[in-house]
Amino acid sequence: MNKLAEKVKLLFAEGTVKLAIGFENGSHGARPFFCRNQEYADRLIWDDSCTNNIAVYLTKSELFDTSTTVLVANLPALRTVLQLASENQLKQEQWIILTLDAQGEVIQFGNLEEISAYMADYPVLISEEDRQLVEKIQSMTREERWQYWIREMSKCMKCYACRAACPLCYCNRCIVEVNCPQWIQAWSAPLTNMEWQINRVMHMAGRCVGCGACAKACPVGIPLHLLTQNMTEIIREKFEKQPGSMGNTLATFKVEDKEDFIH
Repeated sequence: MNKLAEKVKLLFAEGTVKLAIGFENGSHGARPFFCRNQEYADRLIWDDSCTNNIAVYLTKSELFDTSTTVLVANLPALRTVLQLASENQLKQEQWIILTLDAQGEVIQFGNLEEISAYMADYPVLISEEDRQLVEKIQSMTREERWQYWIREMSKCMKCYACRAACPLCYCNRCIVEVNCPQWIQAWSAPLTNMEWQINRVMHMAGRCVGCGACAKACPVGIPLHLLTQNMTEIIREKFEKQPGSMGNTLATFKVEDKEDFIH
C-alpha cells in the first residue's frame, strides 16, 4: 500500500472526512480523482504526471457538504490554497491539505501558516522555454508586440476554457456574462478577444499562481499563461510580493507600497 493511500484510508476510518480529491491513472496520464470511500483509496497516485491544479475544485460548493474534505495538493495547488484563503474563499476547518515531499513522505498541514512556511522554499518559477519566449516578446517594439498578441487572440473562439480551468476565477457571474451594460462583446473577434484577456490579466494581477492551467486548457494553443506570469514577475519586482501573500493587487492599497510607477 502506498503511503498516500494509507494516510487517506486512516482519515476515512477515523470518520474525519467523506471525500478526498487527488489523482488517479487515466487513459492519458494522471487525472483528478474524487475518492468517496476508503475502499478506493488505493487508486490514489502521486508522480510527475500529477500536474493539474486540482485546487480549482475548492470553490465549487456544489461538490461538497459541511463535512471535511481532503485535498492532495501539488505546489500550484498549495499556492492556490494560500491565495484563496487570503481572499476569504476558504473555511480552513473544512479542509485537510496533504502533499508529498521529495522522499514520498506524506505531509499533513495543520494550518495555513504551515503551508506558507513550506512554500517559502518554492517560489513561482517560469520555465526556460517560457522565459525565452517572454524575452523574445519583450524585445519587440510596442507595435510588434501588439501585432503578435492580435495574431494570437485572433485564434480565440471565446470558449472560456481558460476561465473554467483557472482556480482563481470563482465569480458567480463573470464580467463577460454581464449584458446590461455590455462590458465585453460576446462574439469572437481579435479586438473583443483582446478585451477579454486584458480584463482577465488585470483580475489576476498578483494572484496568478503560475500553474499554467489556462494555457493547457486552451484548445487553440494561445500562450495565455505568459500574460499572467509576466504580470507576476512585475508584481514581485514592484511590490516584493508572491501569490498567496496578498489579495488582488489592483484592489489593494498599502501606504508602504512603492509609487514610482506613477511618474
